[in-house]
Amino acid sequence: MSDETDGERMTRLSRDRYERPLPKRFYKTVSISDDNTILLDSRVVKTPMKAILRLPTRGLAEAVADEWMAQGSHINPGVMPITRYANTAIDRAVSERQTVLDEIGRYAGNDLVCYRADRPPHLVAMQRLHWDPVLVYARRQLDAEFKATVGVVHVEQSTDAIDKIREATAKLDPYRLTALFNLTTLTGSALISVMLLRGAVTAVAAWDAAHVDEDYQILEWGWDEQAIARRAGRRQDFDGLVSFINLL
Repeated sequence: MSDETDGERMTRLSRDRYERPLPKRFYKTVSISDDNTILLDSRVVKTPMKAILRLPTRGLAEAVADEWMAQGSHINPGVMPITRYANTAIDRAVSERQTVLDEIGRYAGNDLVCYRADRPPHLVAMQRLHWDPVLVYARRQLDAEFKATVGVVHVEQSTDAIDKIREATAKLDPYRLTALFNLTTLTGSALISVMLLRGAVTAVAAWDAAHVDEDYQILEWGWDEQAIARRAGRRQDFDGLVSFINLL
């Protein structure tokens, strides 16, 4: 899998627009059938793997339809995040379900919130403030005891803790599993992502928890242009995923 985020991909698609022409818009109207299938001039929209693009909720169908309607003279998938996540859920979260679950488990075994600094005091305090509640949630709500360590040397989490995360994620439908996987790879934390998906933390708090180290570096050293662009891309991805979850 590529390390490129959806926001970075969107930027690249926009930059390459004239090098790799996007397909022309071939339809005039967008509508939604009674079973939440997307129609372009009464023709059924299909995913890249040729499955019918039928959504589980009316709200999600309306958001996808809005993205198709908002296209100009050309169709740019880079500015259609809800459609992209829906396609992924239909095409990959079923056929590649075990691979996705295994990858989330792997992230949990190296979760961001388990690796702490021992100095300076302000960073230590920030990590405790944002990350300790995540470990408490995992212990109390998922019955998963994760160990925190100082430094970046890998700490082996218990098989039981990882299994508890697998149990929690194995119950998810393809759409929520898609959202969780993308949130996990974006934030580096399966635990924060599970909390956000379950509504146990706000989007603002989840974003802040996932960016404690980066926020501290910004406070100390300020911004640079590349960092601004990368963060903007991640934020765009994050907000798109939050919207996707809310529409479910």
